[in-house]
Amino acid sequence: MIYKLFMSVYKEYLLLKRDLGGVVILFIMPLFLIITVTLIQDNTFKTISDAKIPILLVDNDKGKVSKTVYENLSKSDIFSVVTKIDDETLTEIQARKAVFSGKYQLAIVIPKNLSLDLQNKIDQNVEKIVSSLGMTDTLAKKENSKIFDQKEVKLYFDPAVQMTFKNAVMSSIDKMISQIETHSIYTAFQDQLGENSASFEQKSFITFKEIVPKVNDREIIPNSVQHNVPAWTLFAIFFIVIPLSINIVKEKTQGTFVRLRTNPVSSLIVLGGKTVTYLIICMMQFYMMVAVAVFLFPHLGLPSLHIEGKLILTSIVALFSGFAAIGFGILLGTIAKTQEQSAPFGATATIILAAVGGVWVPVFAMPRVMQIIAQSSPMNWGLNAFYDVLLRNATFSAILPEIALLFLFFIGTITIALLYDKKKRAV
Repeated sequence: MIYKLFMSVYKEYLLLKRDLGGVVILFIMPLFLIITVTLIQDNTFKTISDAKIPILLVDNDKGKVSKTVYENLSKSDIFSVVTKIDDETLTEIQARKAVFSGKYQLAIVIPKNLSLDLQNKIDQNVEKIVSSLGMTDTLAKKENSKIFDQKEVKLYFDPAVQMTFKNAVMSSIDKMISQIETHSIYTAFQDQLGENSASFEQKSFITFKEIVPKVNDREIIPNSVQHNVPAWTLFAIFFIVIPLSINIVKEKTQGTFVRLRTNPVSSLIVLGGKTVTYLIICMMQFYMMVAVAVFLFPHLGLPSLHIEGKLILTSIVALFSGFAAIGFGILLGTIAKTQEQSAPFGATATIILAAVGGVWVPVFAMPRVMQIIAQSSPMNWGLNAFYDVLLRNATFSAILPEIALLFLFFIGTITIALLYDKKKRAV
């Protein structure tokens, strides 16, 4: 039986050898993919970025608020502030046109008299509070309260920018304005109570501190490499579906499968040979990806993949992910009648599984319905297992459920393929 299995593996090797170009593509294209995507996404994981996003600032206020907004944005590691175009001070019309045409991603328009009206409104409100407490001259003539119109800070966004970018910018601007208002209120109270009154502590009382996992007293900070290497390695492993299904269809159309059936060899031996052969390819893909992430990425200005002490567990995850991909490929090759059916369907199905599984968009950012559907994607199981090992320092027992699901998927697809083939031959 071992000899038959070995010869079945050798037969798969000969098939692959006939198409060396296709085999090379299986290894080269995932490498280009992982390098390109990681380079593109690296800045989103960095706290300091060399490439700043230019934003337009139209200052109609010329006061304290606009000055503070300008200073805070200028200090930002993300934005560079543009107030002039062609040495001319920006107007709202120019800014809107530049943003809506796609030349800039964002324009901020500070309304006229924002600082003055804000200070007057705060002074008026503080004076009311102080008066109600009986801390002012009761004989003084009370002035009628003035009504101040609400001010709007206008934000113009390029229609092509993502909603996450919009929300982040609006939150940042809102925080800056709130800090200015708070500072102004404290200052107004201090002025009303007199110079001899105790000064207010204006430092933020509540602060935020991120607590991240530690290994050997060293913080493990997630980066683009830790997210992209597992995701796109899985994508590459599942792309094995295409050549595997095509080879099975070739065997059927060229009569090779019929000749195999005439020999004293069971279907399990034939499928075992395919499984072993393509598992070797999957693991070679995985180790090549890891080698690139560990040794090449630092030379490209990217973080190195920290895999010390985790190589065995990640190898196990890659192995069982390979099982799932091979099972899906065998099922597809068994059902498909022509290469024209198997190739496009395999490519499309792999992309759908990747999209649903969280390779492109995190599952938590999906609608509730898609989050439920994502739980059925084998790529989601493999991705969670990789993240558990690389980012959450999980043990083997913690990833056992995902590994079991991947292997059950393999068993299920192989069983369906065998039953379908048996039924088709019986007809």
